[in-house]
Amino acid sequence: MLSDNQKSYLQLHFIVFIWGFTAVLGALISLDALPLVWFRMSIAVLIILLYIFIKRIPLKIPPKTLIGFLIAGLIIALHWLTFFKAIKVSNVSVTLACLSTGAFFTSLLEPVFFGRKIIWYEVVFGLLVVAGLYLIFRFEGNYIDGIILALTSAFLSAVFSIINGKYAKLHNPSVISLYELFGGVLFLSVYLLFAGSFTAEFFQVSATDWIWLFALGSFCTAYAFIVSVDVMKFLSPYTVMLTINLEPVYGIILALIVFKEKEKMSWTFYIGAAIIITTVIMNGVLKKYTKTAK
Repeated sequence: MLSDNQKSYLQLHFIVFIWGFTAVLGALISLDALPLVWFRMSIAVLIILLYIFIKRIPLKIPPKTLIGFLIAGLIIALHWLTFFKAIKVSNVSVTLACLSTGAFFTSLLEPVFFGRKIIWYEVVFGLLVVAGLYLIFRFEGNYIDGIILALTSAFLSAVFSIINGKYAKLHNPSVISLYELFGGVLFLSVYLLFAGSFTAEFFQVSATDWIWLFALGSFCTAYAFIVSVDVMKFLSPYTVMLTINLEPVYGIILALIVFKEKEKMSWTFYIGAAIIITTVIMNGVLKKYTKTAK
């Protein structure tokens, strides 16, 4: 019989694999980033709401907590918006390579949020990440817009993970997911309404796109979002971050399989991506080692 920690670890690996496939779905869907994210989050909200209704999970939370959830929802919406926009203007490989800098941004933000001192090896690893990004920027100049968008997405992901890490231990993961995703839909809907984008054309989606959107909103969002929050109750932040760093690896491999020549990059790109991913993993390992040694 597997322990809760072992079950959570297996679930986390499966979720990270799903997230890697999310980038491929984003490239397959013909919609622009904004409607794509709106439909994704809306589908996820409806599915989670149905799940909560069936399970009779109470939704009552303090107003202050609700505001926090809604703000977190805005951040995750902007993260996905910049993520899918990066895929649209570049490709899956470039986006995921840059997205792996999320752990680096987290190490920079933690001293600000938690008031701890900056750790020397994080500065060294940060310079290595910059070196990896330089190789990608230097030799993949055609994708500069995608690189900037992907780095913005990585930063927003780091902010979201720090905020959500506090909520995960205090509230039901389904409730957190519902309110955060609803917050994202709410803010995007307000923007679309004032921009005059809620037209008949907005809701004209092809049958193929509907299939991919449902897979994205249900399996890759509603299910993955709830489980990703739930495993935080049993796994350390180190384990979670270290495993999530495999997302670009899974995603780039899947993209090469699905899109073939379109996703093939220069050898310098793969060196830069390898430097970033290896550095982030080394950072996680060293953190675990220094904590164990104390």
